[in-house]
Amino acid sequence: MINRSLIRIKTIQILYSYLLTRNDFKLETPPAPGETSRDSLFAYSVYVDLMILLLKLSGENLGPNSGVMLDDDPVLRKNRVGKALRDDLAVRNLLAANRDHRNKFDSCIRDIRDAIAASAIYNDIKRKRKMQMTEQLTFWTTILTTVIRKHKGVERVLRRSEDFSHVGFDNGVKMLVDTLRSFDDTRSAYLKARADLDRSLSQAYSLYHALLMLPVQITDLQARRLDNNKNKYLPKPEDLNPNTRFVDNAFVAALRNCKPLTEYIADNADADPSTWRDSDLLLGTLLDQIMATEAYEAYMESPAGDFAADAAFWREMMRNIVIPSDELAEALETKSVYWNDDLAIMSTFVLKTIRRSYAAPQAEGEEPDNSDDKPQATGEIQLLPKFMNRDDETFGAELFEYVVNNREKYRQWIDSFINPEQWDSERLAFMDIVILTTAIAEIVNYPSIPVPVTLNEYIEIANDYSTARSGQFINGVLFSIIKMLNKEGIINKQ
Repeated sequence: MINRSLIRIKTIQILYSYLLTRNDFKLETPPAPGETSRDSLFAYSVYVDLMILLLKLSGENLGPNSGVMLDDDPVLRKNRVGKALRDDLAVRNLLAANRDHRNKFDSCIRDIRDAIAASAIYNDIKRKRKMQMTEQLTFWTTILTTVIRKHKGVERVLRRSEDFSHVGFDNGVKMLVDTLRSFDDTRSAYLKARADLDRSLSQAYSLYHALLMLPVQITDLQARRLDNNKNKYLPKPEDLNPNTRFVDNAFVAALRNCKPLTEYIADNADADPSTWRDSDLLLGTLLDQIMATEAYEAYMESPAGDFAADAAFWREMMRNIVIPSDELAEALETKSVYWNDDLAIMSTFVLKTIRRSYAAPQAEGEEPDNSDDKPQATGEIQLLPKFMNRDDETFGAELFEYVVNNREKYRQWIDSFINPEQWDSERLAFMDIVILTTAIAEIVNYPSIPVPVTLNEYIEIANDYSTARSGQFINGVLFSIIKMLNKEGIINKQ
């Protein structure tokens, strides 16, 4: 079962990779003075001017001293391209560096707006109740090339530059069109990140099955060894009549006959340890380590036929030998980038599964059994579901969405509570920012999750995945933000 602790870790890992490289739009690089042609310099200036024009036509607020602002056109207002541009950090930096361009088209911006409203594509989208982002991008790329590029007022304003050229004008329009079309690429990156999150959670569940298969495959290896000993040259009496207590383990037989386990392994090759690189070496090493324990010697002398004893033996071997082994850690690292992070949590569910098969008491460090269907000792293996309920199944995807859609607002809250004498907001560890924004998303959007649970979870993640001081930093900032959110009525949590 994948619990919320693991889902939080997975969400933060994927968010970190995605947000670190995210730009909604691929912006053109400013030309270096003296290294480019006059047409190239003018083209970049047109590129910046037209981007600002698009934002103002969309009704986006560009801040103080921005001149004429248009926010009365319902068709342009409902188009989300302007907002997407405005929310892009790289675009905001570009606007900040070009404040002197903000009023360039104020003298003709209403005429431009009227020309857009008279276009065929404007009338087409006006009749649509809802548009996909691709349609909204197509609208603006079409407007740029068929309306704005041909508008006399736009050309008249641009001709005031001594660098004006039609080549530069055309290239500037093309550059902005290319930037708008690049949004599809970033959408693909977003969809890939979401798929990566789902995949990483599925791989965690595969690890759960793989760990349960290890006793079966270790036992099979010992059976092969015993069979080989019978057929060797001059076998000893103990080779011909070996103690089969280990290979006859009833718990392993139950695993072997567990249809959901075998079907999952058949459909998910990664969950089959026998397919891993150097699997024979791994299984052999684990078997040798098990056979070297006093618990193994005692087990081999114990009477057969007791399922509880057989399951308890493997529970002890998994806890003390298999799961902590360096060899297993190396094998997991070569198989999946996620599995070593998943091992601590998924192994507790493996031990829980074994414990439930013979109704043993919970051992220290094992996952508590809070389910309502605690089985009695049946001698059968009942696998845990991938998620406990529908809420857990959707938790990671929802949390991811909340962070992506509100990251700028959450970042403003974070920055407002950073003491500049102790912390430089521009030099914070990026992992700390991701952890904080994810924690805030949970605090704001999940009223049923108590604040202490959220705080403890994300402080622990910070201690494990970020810097030595991160836990203290996360705790202090979140405490201040929670007080502010309660005071403003955004949340009602103590």
